Amino acid sequence: MRIKLTSIMVDDQDKALKFYTEVLGFQKKHEIPVGEYRWITVVSPEGPDDLELSLEPNANPAGKTFQQALFAQRIPATAFEVTDIAQEYARLKERGVGFTAEPAARGAVTIAVFSDTCDNLIQLYQPI
Repeated sequence: MRIKLTSIMVDDQDKALKFYTEVLGFQKKHEIPVGEYRWITVVSPEGPDDLELSLEPNANPAGKTFQQALFAQRIPATAFEVTDIAQEYARLKERGVGFTAEPAARGAVTIAVFSDTCDNLIQLYQPI
C-alpha cells in the first residue's frame, strides 16, 4: 500500500490552481472535467511525478465546515517538506504569500505556516 494521491479542499479551483502553480511552483498534472467541477492535480517538480495533490472543491457542506474550523483554529490542513525553510520563506514572502507563523524551531523540525488564499493554512517544515 502506498500514498499516491492526497487532496486539499479549496474554495475556488481556478484560484487554487493559479496559487499552487504560479506562486508555490507546483506543476499541473491533470485537469479533467467532472460534471460541475474538475479533477485537478498538481505535482512537485522536486518530488516523484506520481505523488499528486488534488485541488478538491469544498462543495460538500461537511467538508466546508471542517475546512473552516481548521482555519479558524489556525490548524494547517497539510504540510510540505522543504530543504531550506529560510530560503523558501523568503521566496514565498517575495511572491506575496501571507504567513501566519514565521520559521521557528519546534523540536526536531523548523516550521512556518502560510495561507493558500483558498481557506487553508499550509505548514512548511524542515527536519533539523
